[in-house]
Order: sequence, then C-alpha cells, then structure tokens
Amino acid sequence: MENEIKEEGRFKYIESEGGDENLLLLHGLFGALSNFEGIIEHFSGRCNVIVPILPIFDLPIRKVSVTGLVDYVIDFVDFKGYEKVNVLGNSLGGHIALLYALARPEKVNSIILTGSSGLFESAMGTSFPKRGDYEFIKKKTQSTFYDPEVASKELVDEVFDIVNDRNKAIRVIATAKSAVRHNLGDKLHQVKAPTLLVWGRQDQITPAFVGEKFHELIENSKLVFLDQCGHAPMMEHPEQFNRHLESFLEELAAKEVS
Repeated sequence: MENEIKEEGRFKYIESEGGDENLLLLHGLFGALSNFEGIIEHFSGRCNVIVPILPIFDLPIRKVSVTGLVDYVIDFVDFKGYEKVNVLGNSLGGHIALLYALARPEKVNSIILTGSSGLFESAMGTSFPKRGDYEFIKKKTQSTFYDPEVASKELVDEVFDIVNDRNKAIRVIATAKSAVRHNLGDKLHQVKAPTLLVWGRQDQITPAFVGEKFHELIENSKLVFLDQCGHAPMMEHPEQFNRHLESFLEELAAKEVS
C-alpha cells in the first residue's frame, strides 16, 4: 500500500482526508508507516487518518528526547489547525500520546494506547544491539512479536540500518533513556480523556502487567488483551485490533450525540 508523504514546512506526514474525525497515529522508536498499514487501510475512508513522521533522527541533538518529540506533535497539530484528535500511539508513540494529552487536554478527544512505554519497558534488555550482527538484530526484531514471521525482511532491514548508522543509534539510545526518565506513574491520574488500552497478552517489551497498571491509573480507561500477540497488536492481529478501535470510536460518537 502506497501512501503519499506530504511535506509542509518542517513537517512530513500522511493524511487520508477521509472524514470529520481526526485519528492521529504516533509510531514508536523503530516504527515506520508500515506499522500502521492495517489501521490506515481500514479507517482512511471514515476518518481523517494522520501519521506524522516523528523526527527521531532529525531533531537537533540537544532536543533529542521524549519531550522534544511531544513539542513536535504540539507544533504539528497547531500547524494543521486540527480542533480535536483521537491520538493513538504504539510503544514510544503511546508515551508521546500521553504526554501530549497531559500538555494539551483540550485538543484530545480520546487516547488509544498499545504496548505503550511510560511505566515500564524492556526494549533492549541489558545491551544495545550489536552493530553489524544481522542475526542478533533479526532475533531482537522477531521477539517483538508472538509470531516471529510477522518480522518481515523489510522490517529487520530497517532496524539493522538504524543500528548500523552511528548518528541514528546515538539518537535511539538518547530517546530511550529519556523515555525511562519520563516515567508517568505519578501523572496518569490527570488523564481524563476516554482511553482504550489494547495489549498483547505475550508482549515481552511492555508485559501484560503494564497494560493492567495503565488501566488502574487512568480513570476513564478500558483494557483489552489480544491472545497470541506481542508488542504490536495492530500489526500482528490487525482485524481484531481494528474491531476494538472501531467499537471504541463508535461508542464515543454515540455518547457525543446523546
């Protein structure tokens, strides 16, 4: 599936322009547009699906942090003039979505988190992937999923290229460390927007107990577990994921009408 990447000013993004509801998708640290193909395909006709390409590798090095990426999202939404967004984030993208919702609550209609960082994550284990070791990178990428076959060669190649680019690798480490420092445990009670949590039961990076903790700390939240599923439910079980997301958005719309 080809999506046209638009460029305006310092922003790169795709936008479906398919409906009145804005669905803003935020990718993770090793994320790419391909991570959201199932969501884009399913919702682009009924929602305005927007995917900003987060400048993880383009920000000035002094701004490489979770807060630098949140500032970028704030500027992007303001630049585009969206009144309200339903913000969906996977992994680091979920962390950014929560910080955005805390910074700009008036702009957020709802939050959807899947495998979100912000409380606990075990992304690299105790070591950063070895540069030049393709098999190591392949195994690490496969461990993101319950079914290792979901890690396509293209996906493994993308991660391998990032790890072997010194400039990108430094930024990945800096962003990951920043995410750990910005633990949200003491802030989540401030999140008031309706929140859907979709978690892989076999997630090894943000395990099931993390989804349960988010559910406990975010007052207006609903938690759904997908079985035989790892850290990226929207990739591993796109149909189930889309069903839960569609039902959530329909319930919100019905409440607004009534």
